[in-house]
Amino acid sequence: MPAAGEPWLRDHGDTQVPAGAIDLAVNVLEGPPKWLADRLTRAVVDLAGYPDQHAAREAAAARHGRNAAECLPLNGAAEAFWLLAQVLKPSLAAIVHPTFTEGEAALRAAGVHVHRVFREPEQWRLDPADVPEEADFVLITRPDNPTGALDPVAVIEPLCRPGRVTVIDEAFADFLPDGGDLAARADLPGLVVVRSLTKLWGIAGLRVGYLLADATTVARLDAARQPWPVSSIGLEAIKACVAAEDERLERARRVAREREALLAALADIPGLRTWPASANFVLIRTELPDLRESLLADGLALRRGDTFPGLDPHYLRIAVRDEPTSERLRAAIIRNLKGAT
Repeated sequence: MPAAGEPWLRDHGDTQVPAGAIDLAVNVLEGPPKWLADRLTRAVVDLAGYPDQHAAREAAAARHGRNAAECLPLNGAAEAFWLLAQVLKPSLAAIVHPTFTEGEAALRAAGVHVHRVFREPEQWRLDPADVPEEADFVLITRPDNPTGALDPVAVIEPLCRPGRVTVIDEAFADFLPDGGDLAARADLPGLVVVRSLTKLWGIAGLRVGYLLADATTVARLDAARQPWPVSSIGLEAIKACVAAEDERLERARRVAREREALLAALADIPGLRTWPASANFVLIRTELPDLRESLLADGLALRRGDTFPGLDPHYLRIAVRDEPTSERLRAAIIRNLKGAT
């Protein structure tokens, strides 16, 4: 269970959007492209057979120059946190915050002792020296959610060593120009990389992702699961998405343009601070602790910041949307901040 008094470790953006509000809380792009939806529709006619993950495993591994034995398809990337916690049962897990909280929830549910490592406030830099030497499990999100920080690979490398599992949550790595630097790093001891396909491709309801690690770790995790853990349609989505590199780049570039437009729209608002970002969301801070509630009255639902350890109600996360939506948000923020002065 989550730490006492912290049930919000399992409170995510999808629970924070009232009916009728514009969703700026969930950082998933709008539904799948037509070609992907069509491919998945065609796959529906072949549901009589049990799922066979071999082809999806090989395709996802090949994307990163890895062997199929080093890749594990997942029923959503979040499944990895629960598998890792239940199978590896580390003695001391260090989690770098602020970050996606499902990893900590999974570890606590498995009875693992959790040590929180906090990024440098306001700059969101990670100092590797803050990770306890005795930690045999380290969890880092890259790009970080919700801060948008992108830790240099040189910061991650020294954390990887024999006797320690270092998990890099790359749920948003598809938004990076190179698609992420670490998934191909079979040379780093104890490295586990978790990938999501739901964010950029708009298929969160399908629950698809995969994990990359050494073959021994992958085999241990796979042996602990129920049979056929990923559906045939989910496996088809993995094969389709990992092969669509040109479209991944196109979608990532579009998001980057819309993200910069959002940051530009917010840049000159008095009393509002923003940070550079690397994915499809932006973190802001305002002097008002109730700006989210005020914006809800305007029909705009932003992601709460206070459910992330290290943040408080002054922080909000905004999902990147199109420029007209960003302009509507800008006007609403200015109106509400002026009304509070």
